[in-house]
Amino acid sequence: MILMKTPIFALFGFSLLVFGSVHSAALAGGEEKRITVKTTAFAHGGTIPSRYSCSGKNVSPALQWERIPSGTLSICLICDDPDAPAGTWVHWVMFDIPDSARGLPEGVPQGQAITAGARQGKNDFGNLGYGGPCPPPGRAHRYFFRVYALDKVLGLKPGISRADLDEAIKGHILGRGELMGTFER
Repeated sequence: MILMKTPIFALFGFSLLVFGSVHSAALAGGEEKRITVKTTAFAHGGTIPSRYSCSGKNVSPALQWERIPSGTLSICLICDDPDAPAGTWVHWVMFDIPDSARGLPEGVPQGQAITAGARQGKNDFGNLGYGGPCPPPGRAHRYFFRVYALDKVLGLKPGISRADLDEAIKGHILGRGELMGTFER
């Protein structure tokens, strides 16, 4: 099964977890809740191992999230690089993740639909699913893994763009959190 409900301690045998930073902002109906996003693959603000990039196996890192607000009906995920030469580069779009999910395992397969109804959109490489960091040689780029708790199941078709997802979640965000890592070649 792709979506994780098992405590991360049992899956990885670690008692130390890395926590990402979170943001909150006011919504028309109230205050957004802060979601904690973490991974055992890298520290918030730390270097993303090459395993998760185009220089390695190009697999998605395991992610976990906590503090999903009540009333959440689905979760979505966006990973992007705001430091790309041509502007923000989208590396991963996933939506309709069940509200009961508390993370994703390493190596989520590329494709349209994922177990339990989650779906993937198109990244800026033109593929469905995760496309790891692959910056031009030079300075390090930042990669943000953002998780959003929504008050609805979007029901969109697989393969949507980041812009389509951004439009669909307007006014439906109950909470958000993010984890940031860096990578350079």
